Amino acid sequence: MRMSKWFGLAAVGLTLTGCVSQSEFKKVEAERNLLRDQVQTVRAEAEEYRNQLGAVSEQANAKDEQITSLSSEKTELQTQLDEINKQYAEALERASNPLPAALTSELTEFAKTNGDVLSFDSERGMIKFKSDVSFAPGSVELTAKATEAITKLSKILNDKGVADYELMIAGHTDSIQVNRAETIKAGHRDNWYLSAHRAIAVGKALQKNSISAYRLAMVGYADQRPIASNATDDGRAKNRRVELIILPSKATAANAEWLKTGKATAAKKSTKKDESAHTETGPAYNK
Repeated sequence: MRMSKWFGLAAVGLTLTGCVSQSEFKKVEAERNLLRDQVQTVRAEAEEYRNQLGAVSEQANAKDEQITSLSSEKTELQTQLDEINKQYAEALERASNPLPAALTSELTEFAKTNGDVLSFDSERGMIKFKSDVSFAPGSVELTAKATEAITKLSKILNDKGVADYELMIAGHTDSIQVNRAETIKAGHRDNWYLSAHRAIAVGKALQKNSISAYRLAMVGYADQRPIASNATDDGRAKNRRVELIILPSKATAANAEWLKTGKATAAKKSTKKDESAHTETGPAYNK
C-alpha cells in the first residue's frame, strides 16, 4: 500500500516537472526567436548604413574632383583676366596711335557721324560708347541708335587687314550704387554686374554682325576706372561708358574660348527716356 502511494506521488511529480520545463522551453524559444529577429534587423540596418557610407564616400570623392576642376578653371580664368587687365593697362598708356592711318581716318569719320552715341580716341585706338545713350536706364538692352552704330562699326572692323585684330570691350559705371528694383531683379545687382553685362551686350551685338567670338574679350570694371570726377553730373556721365579697344595684335581662336558661353541677363526693354532716381547718396543716373 505504501509502495503504491510512493509510485503515485512520483508520477505526479514527474508530470508537474514535465509541464514546467515545457513552459520554460517555449518562453526561451520565443525569446530566442525575438533575439534572432532583432539581430537580423540590426544586420540589415548595418548593411544599409554601410551602403549609405559608401554613397557618401563616393559623393565626397566626386565633390573633391569637382573642387579640383573648379580650382583649375578658376586659375585659368584668372590668368586670362590678368592678361586682359594687362592689355587694358597697356592700351591706356599708349603714347601714339597704334592703328593704320587708313583705319584711324575711317573711325574718325565714323565717330563724327555718330557723335551722339560714341566718340573715338585716336591716340589709344579706343571707341567709347556713351551709356546714357546706348542703354536704357539700369538695363543692358542696347538702344536703337547704339545697335545701328554697332552694325556700321562691325563692317569697318571686318575689313581686310583689320579682320584679325583683337577687340577688348570694357564696361564702366559711375560711383552711384545700383538701386532700381527692376535693375537688381534683372540680375544687375551692383556696378560690377552692370558694367560686365553691358560689355557683354556690346560684344554679343558685334557677334551678330559677323565679328568672330575669338577676337573678343569682355570685362567689367564697375566704378574702379573713372576718367572724370564722380562729384559732378557731367563727370559721372563721362564715367558711364563702354570702351571698345582695337588691338593690332592678331587674335587666335584659343584666346577667348571660355567667352563663347558667357551670358548676360537682359532686362526688359524700356521705352522711357533716361531719368534719374534720387536717393540719399544722390541721383542714380542710368541705374
